[in-house]
Amino acid sequence: MSTISVPIPPKLETFINEMVKSGAASNKADLVRRAIAHYAEDQAVQAVLRSEQEAASGKVLHGDPKELMNKLS
Repeated sequence: MSTISVPIPPKLETFINEMVKSGAASNKADLVRRAIAHYAEDQAVQAVLRSEQEAASGKVLHGDPKELMNKLS
């Protein structure tokens, strides 16, 4: 595991400290790791939703992948 040092504004530091005090995480690092993991999950969900929206609007290619790649190149 690597360590990343990131400056944060005082308001975010206060929020982090309050979340740790409330028991939302065991310490500051745990809270930040959880927040990043949540963000990554959210991005994955958003990508799926965008794909579903594109499929629903007809922006889907059908056929053999190799043939499609040849057409696109």
